[in-house]
This record gives sequence, structure tokens and C-alpha cells, in this order.
Amino acid sequence: MKKRKALCCVLIALNLALIWGNSVLPGGVSMELSDGFLALLGRSIPFLARIGSMLIRKLAHFSEFACLGLLLGWLFHGEAERGFRGFAVPALVGILAACVDETIQRFVPGRESSLIDVWIDIGGVCTGILLLHLGYCCIRRRKERKQNF
Repeated sequence: MKKRKALCCVLIALNLALIWGNSVLPGGVSMELSDGFLALLGRSIPFLARIGSMLIRKLAHFSEFACLGLLLGWLFHGEAERGFRGFAVPALVGILAACVDETIQRFVPGRESSLIDVWIDIGGVCTGILLLHLGYCCIRRRKERKQNF
């Protein structure tokens, strides 16, 4: 159990370093990275080239925070496996991380903080937590079926 929690904490720290590390990049550098990623995707999957940089940036926000939600859900799962606390505690930590992320961007040249991005981040966190809980439910049902046979 301690090893799982330690691993989870390390992964959360790495995830936050990625999120907040991207937030400290100046606006021009961040846009170049987004455009480069979009070009790479466009070569692999041609119809994605038409998506546009802004949508890629919003999807990146959602994805980074969905991963954070999965990890936070995993960290707090053992203490409050069921019920409201099993969702609320990791969600609140994720909301705090989203607020810190947008606060960082407020002070970086060429970047701006956005309430819409906070909501996208919160949606990602909640999706990650829900996916984790759905996975645990599926595993639990599968174990119950095996025990009944």
C-alpha cells in the first residue's frame, strides 16, 4: 500500500510538473509547440490538420487534467473507496491545481488566464476520476461473477 501511494505521489508530481511547466512557457513558445504538435498529428492523421491550434490547446488542457484526475482518484481510492468523499477529495485537489495553473499563466508574458480553461481543467479532472471509479466498478463486478461460479 505504501509503495502504491509513493508511486502515485511521484506520478502526480510529474503530471503537475508537466502542467505547470507548460504554463510558465511564454505565449509564443507555447503556440509554437501547439502548432508543431498539430503538424505532427496532421501528418499521421490528415483530417486532424484542420482542427486548429486553439482546439489542440483545449484538448491538451483536458487531457493533462484527466490524467491528474485518474492519479488523484487512485491516490485517494483506498481511504474513501465509495461515496461522496471518494470523488470530492480528489476533485477538490484537482480544482486547486487548475486554479494554480491559470494563476501562473496570468504572470507569464504572452499568456492569459481564462475561466473557460479552469472549467475545461475541472471537466478533465472529473472525467479522470469517473473513469477510474468506472474501472474499479467493472473489476469488482468481474470478481463477484467469478466468485458466484
